[in-house]
Amino acid sequence: MNSRLLTMTAISAVVASLALAGCDKGDRTAAKNVGDDTVAQVDQKARQMGESAKDGAQKVGDKVEDAVITASVKTEMAKDSELSAMQVNVDTDNGRVALRGTAPSTAAKAHATTLAAGVKGVASVDNQLSVEPKK
Repeated sequence: MNSRLLTMTAISAVVASLALAGCDKGDRTAAKNVGDDTVAQVDQKARQMGESAKDGAQKVGDKVEDAVITASVKTEMAKDSELSAMQVNVDTDNGRVALRGTAPSTAAKAHATTLAAGVKGVASVDNQLSVEPKK
């Protein structure tokens, strides 16, 4: 992508040079201004495209990190004998974890918060588990 922008800039510079060669002084100044404007526009567009690419890459990275956090929290829940990973839904958005589902006791519900908060990358935990004793 960068090579394409450099190519466009180089073509603009060549066109401006050719235009200058066949013109008188007044025309040369006008052609130079047009060439400079074109190069400036290409440069500005390249910067904007670079910023968009960075933003897109950041968003993808955030989604991957959230997925890793979700999987890690689910793994911690599965290791616990009181909590069932199948009964706890874990959603992560920008490091904020939401727990939904059921826990067998108030202590297990509190422990779910502790487990989730202990996972690397977790910014906060919103524990919405309801307590439903095992039958």
